[in-house]
Amino acid sequence: MTVQLRAGGHPLIVKNIAWPDEAATESFAQALARQPAASRALIELQGDLGAGKTTFARHLLRALGVLGRIKSPTYAVVEPYTVAAPTADSGHNLELSIWHFDFYRFNDPQEWEEAGFRDIFASPGLKLVEWPEKAAGHLPPPDLVIHIDLLPDASRSITLTAYTPTGTELIA
Repeated sequence: MTVQLRAGGHPLIVKNIAWPDEAATESFAQALARQPAASRALIELQGDLGAGKTTFARHLLRALGVLGRIKSPTYAVVEPYTVAAPTADSGHNLELSIWHFDFYRFNDPQEWEEAGFRDIFASPGLKLVEWPEKAAGHLPPPDLVIHIDLLPDASRSITLTAYTPTGTELIA
């Protein structure tokens, strides 16, 4: 793990890991889902087409308790989910809102504004964003960026970059 300073002195935490196979991807998603900070994070998923962004998102959503079919938001742009989130007293469950975005089909970042996503990003819950660069300049700063590189042997090289204290909690 590397600690660097961003402009303004804010820490930037970078951690490199490997996912040798889909089981490792699933295991990482399960570990991330157990982190309380996941319920309030903005996580950007970056990587080339076919790198495994949607596969990782599906494993994370399943680990968070999403039941049934988990669709790719490529055509719908966003798929919303609500799951029960256990509370510390375990006597009551709260609802966790999750939004899985895929901006691959955006041709202009202004489409983000026109779609009315500002309210969703301002609300509590987990936001997973594939192809965030297609909405450049409109998204709030991410807590965590997961960059996935597909290697020739079909394994993945992962770079985790925490930009906020929430992101740092997620990769601690």
